[in-house]
Amino acid sequence: MHMMLSRSSRSLRASLVAAALLAGCTHARPNATAATAPPVVPARADFLHANMDTTVDPGVDFFEYANGGWLKRNPIPASESNWGIGNVVREELYTNLRKINEDAAASSATAGTDQQKIGDFWATAMDTAKAQQLGAHPLDGELAKVDAIRNANDALDVAFAWEPLQVGAFFSFFVVQDEKNSDSMSVHLWQGGLGLPERDFYFNPDTGVARVRSEYVAHVARVLQLIGRDSASARAVAPRVMAFETALAQASRKLEDLRDPNANYNRMTPAEVTAKLTPSIAWADRMAQWNIHPAYVIVGQPHFYATLDSLLKATPVPVLRDYLRVQLVDAYSPYLSHAFDDEYFHFFGQVLSGRKEPRARWKRVLDTEGQAMGMLLGKIFVKEYFPAKSKQRYENLVAAIRDSYRNRINQLDWMSDSTKAKAQQKLAAITPKVGYPDKWKDYSALVIGRESYARNMMNAARWRFDDALSKLGKPVDRSEWDMTPQTYNAYYNPSNNEIVLPAAIFSVPGVPDSLVDDAVAYGYAAASTIGHEITHGFDDEGRQFDAKGNLTDWWTAEDAKKFEARAAVMAKQFDAYEPLPGLHVNGKAGLGENIADYGGLLLGLDAFRKTQQYREGKRIGGLTPIQRYFLGYALGWMTQQREAALRTSLLSDVHSPAKWRVLGPLSNIPEFYEAFGVKPGQPMWRPDSARVRIW
Repeated sequence: MHMMLSRSSRSLRASLVAAALLAGCTHARPNATAATAPPVVPARADFLHANMDTTVDPGVDFFEYANGGWLKRNPIPASESNWGIGNVVREELYTNLRKINEDAAASSATAGTDQQKIGDFWATAMDTAKAQQLGAHPLDGELAKVDAIRNANDALDVAFAWEPLQVGAFFSFFVVQDEKNSDSMSVHLWQGGLGLPERDFYFNPDTGVARVRSEYVAHVARVLQLIGRDSASARAVAPRVMAFETALAQASRKLEDLRDPNANYNRMTPAEVTAKLTPSIAWADRMAQWNIHPAYVIVGQPHFYATLDSLLKATPVPVLRDYLRVQLVDAYSPYLSHAFDDEYFHFFGQVLSGRKEPRARWKRVLDTEGQAMGMLLGKIFVKEYFPAKSKQRYENLVAAIRDSYRNRINQLDWMSDSTKAKAQQKLAAITPKVGYPDKWKDYSALVIGRESYARNMMNAARWRFDDALSKLGKPVDRSEWDMTPQTYNAYYNPSNNEIVLPAAIFSVPGVPDSLVDDAVAYGYAAASTIGHEITHGFDDEGRQFDAKGNLTDWWTAEDAKKFEARAAVMAKQFDAYEPLPGLHVNGKAGLGENIADYGGLLLGLDAFRKTQQYREGKRIGGLTPIQRYFLGYALGWMTQQREAALRTSLLSDVHSPAKWRVLGPLSNIPEFYEAFGVKPGQPMWRPDSARVRIW
């Protein structure tokens, strides 16, 4: 599984299957090295100083002190659930990607070429009149399959037929590296089948979450009406669909429990899965229909599958049919007529995210195009907007962070020499992927035309499914990327022991390279991105994988206990944060991300201390170099959320909300206290005995 920076929140499930990728920026930040003196910028012209709210004491709320000025001047647009630096970066990128698409659509490209696929995708997706004329007809064939269901086995037939369409009814299926044999790709069976984002949405007593549940039942009813059900019947059956999903949720593991890689690794033959867990599902026969015959599969949550088997037998067939209809329509509504698109936005955009109005269609099309064939755009993007020389700059920054980590491991007073040696071995083996892939994805088998937007998305889903299955039985391609270069995000993949840093993640929007001094670069890129991702290799989950990417225990028992005790301090700190009344941050679920933020800050600071700017100590914008370093880190989390989006993230995301990703780790760093004069008794202060000490 991947551990992500996620400056835009993503669920654990999404990261596991490398789902829809977020768009990114148009230019990279400059590398800041010791050989380059920072420019001297007057305070009134300094971009960092302009973001601040100096009426706030940094010892009271450093997030507001660092970012409050910008946030006050930039309220959340009606079309967005959050607004911050990542959104501004993406706005810059959208303009460039739109030009690429419009040029392709206007060209007379040869069939099968990248230009033809990009142009036809764009033209068809932007043709709202055609989508309106087609209505739900692009789904007719799939809905007819549901109408023909007469028993639970028929319902399973449909669910398996829809896996290539990435509908994900009843359960989740994907192909990734075997956690205990990283040289092999394996089939994984995971809990799934829920219409709401995460298990706890079905049970949390918070009044806001209860309102979401009520709205979801109403949404299910409206979806059924859109495909022909009368109002009274739709309202009557919607609670039954909800009851079925609630039973699936009850059998699902909690978000924090999905972070235990050993507990979620259960290797079985397909025959054993059938015999021990799901007598109603002949897995070997089912997968043979996809022309795959795996010797074994990895079952993430056996109890979920045993419960699913019982539920399928106990649930009335009409309920299974309605459940499947809603699963299909929710998966493809954004690509259908206005009525479907509007209903999808009402629930997923307004209720779950708090948006007031839909985003411009052309931007939504670019987002879905990124899902469908993002690397096609990425190849053009880097050629036009990201020079090859930038790769080397950021590879140098990776080297500086790796050196810092090497020194920190050597100096640890709680880790034994034997564990240190293996940690150093793993650190040395980490592969950095910077900017863009050396080898581009082959999309020649993907068919894109002008039949319908939904058809193109179905074709793209089938292509991704076939691409995943084609990897079984072949050597693992360790050069492959799971993010496009234009993605404003980054990730660590424990099975490959690699950090992947797309070109887009290095951008400070609207700021020329010459104005990004070393201090900001080391806080923004080296700490919050590069150091963050490298630390993921040694967080509560990543530390369980060895240098070759295999899930194996390379720690001494005593060292492991010491790590767990130190990590527990971090979990307890975040459990205490209460962003909404009655809803706390989930410290255990977010432990890996919070450890990575903390580690990244320490590593970035060590590396920054070797620069000329730090040694000279000159102020820029009235700020010392070390103050600018911490403000540069906070810049990466300069964002605000609507209440609905915040509530959703607290229940479904392993990443803490942006504000607490600043407040939490900084409250454990003595150099931060010194830089800003944080005093005992202030909210940012923690007594020495209560601070986290891991790296």
